[in-house]
Amino acid sequence: MTSPLPSRFHDLVPAALRRAWAAAGHCPDLDLYALFRARRIADPHATAVIDAHGGISYAELDRRARCLAAGLARAGIRPGDVVGVQLPNTGAAVAADLAVAALGAVVLPFPVGRGGREALSLLGRSRARAVIAATVYRGVEHARELAALSRRSDELADLRVVIAAGPGPAPEGCVSLDDLVRTDASAFTAARPDPDTAARILVSSGSESEPKMVAYSHNALAGGRGNALARLLRDTVPPRCLFLVPLASAFGSSGTAVTLARHGGSLVLLDRFTPDAALDAILAHRPTHVLGVPTMVRIMLDRLPDRAEVPTGLTALVLGGSALDAATHDEARRAFGCAVVNFYGSADGVNCHGGTDYRPDRAGPGITVGRPDPGVCEIRIAPLPGAPADRREAPSGEPGEIIARGPMTPLCYVGAPELNLRYRTEDGWVRTGDLGALDADGTLRVIGRLKDIVIRGGANISPAEVEGELSSHPDIRDVLCVGFPDPLMGERLAACVVPRPDRKPDLASLCAHLDARGLERRKHPERLLLVTDDLPLTPAGKPDRAALRARAAAEFPTEQGEFGG
Repeated sequence: MTSPLPSRFHDLVPAALRRAWAAAGHCPDLDLYALFRARRIADPHATAVIDAHGGISYAELDRRARCLAAGLARAGIRPGDVVGVQLPNTGAAVAADLAVAALGAVVLPFPVGRGGREALSLLGRSRARAVIAATVYRGVEHARELAALSRRSDELADLRVVIAAGPGPAPEGCVSLDDLVRTDASAFTAARPDPDTAARILVSSGSESEPKMVAYSHNALAGGRGNALARLLRDTVPPRCLFLVPLASAFGSSGTAVTLARHGGSLVLLDRFTPDAALDAILAHRPTHVLGVPTMVRIMLDRLPDRAEVPTGLTALVLGGSALDAATHDEARRAFGCAVVNFYGSADGVNCHGGTDYRPDRAGPGITVGRPDPGVCEIRIAPLPGAPADRREAPSGEPGEIIARGPMTPLCYVGAPELNLRYRTEDGWVRTGDLGALDADGTLRVIGRLKDIVIRGGANISPAEVEGELSSHPDIRDVLCVGFPDPLMGERLAACVVPRPDRKPDLASLCAHLDARGLERRKHPERLLLVTDDLPLTPAGKPDRAALRARAAAEFPTEQGEFGG
């Protein structure tokens, strides 16, 4: 029986378009659990997950998921309900994904490390009915904290049960995940929800005052997002994907729904990233694909000279979250002996990459990322404010806001109708908030975030453009540029730099390098912030620009900078 779509997950894409994408073969048109179940039946003994506890077959993972689904149903969870999941990268997190899908409910994963205040916001705004959380993770008692919040906060009035995942007795006010998994599932019958209804809520990394939540359907995940990964796979070889980012992140949604359900592959999981653990996992488990962010790869490259064995056999390093500089791209390609693919994408509903043979063109503003795939999403460039009122698209090569629509387009924002008004159009397009251009041959060029633009004395500076030029400086391993407030100019630009070992770049050398690269002097950074460890990352694994902006604002006095002309 098809489950009704809750009104808060209203699809902002016309229904006829959704059906046209399915008819064109861009979507499998099955719910996620049905797709997974078909894989389990076809090859029950194949390895589905490898985590710190060992390997889990498709048959065993299915057994755990069905038992948990039956236990959740016994706890009162029904089709259409939202179930939060705050777990590290483990087989338990994957089983939770599948159990919620089997119920016809909607999973809301969010990474461990997000604090109680943010969890309260996510669970409250989504009207979650249950949450599965780690008993203890790196000293934080997530389940106990959420149970306490549910007792004293009116924002969690819909929350019925907190489920504790981990060894030992469940904290007060919690139900044990182990007890639920022991539920007899012999009489359990999986739901068969409409594949165009909500399956998962993706959480952004928090560019708004509160993290955005975006509802995705079964088809948008297995279809649109599944097609993005499909272009990186070798024929007839199921993917074996090592996830260095949390499965609970937007990038991590390519885990259960895409790698397992859509492509019948295997997940290799680390409960947290360290460079040595990542390199050990590549050597031990021989993944075909490694999914992470550029900062992680830079850290791993620094560790390689100290190791006796170099990882080989990869098909691709698949990197998202931020732009990858040319120097790291080429170094990683040599060191790992595989393709290096830099995804452009976001939870809001856009994705583009050039495939395993693509080499980005660094000439011109921003970075080229490839041609949009209609099986993922169509991409257009909307004119910036001030353009003629009758102009719907920016001319070829002219920058504007990137907008997208296609099989991966999400349903809507959750618990935030104002975001639907701001970022969605009447005919289903997503306004990404990214600045970009389409070259004459249809290649997408990404220039930066509109909101990250630093306005210095009335002139716009794209931090991404400056970062791209600084990344080739011989003394720099990693760099982000951020704005900090200034009473005279409004904002100034700071370069936050992680130096290469035994190097200590100064501001003059950075500006000389930019001069040599031909970057206009008005775009040069006016302060240098040396970061002695690594650039900070958000819990979702992305570079934490907000933390660096705060640090720059605190460290630099609000006075005229070196290049205040």
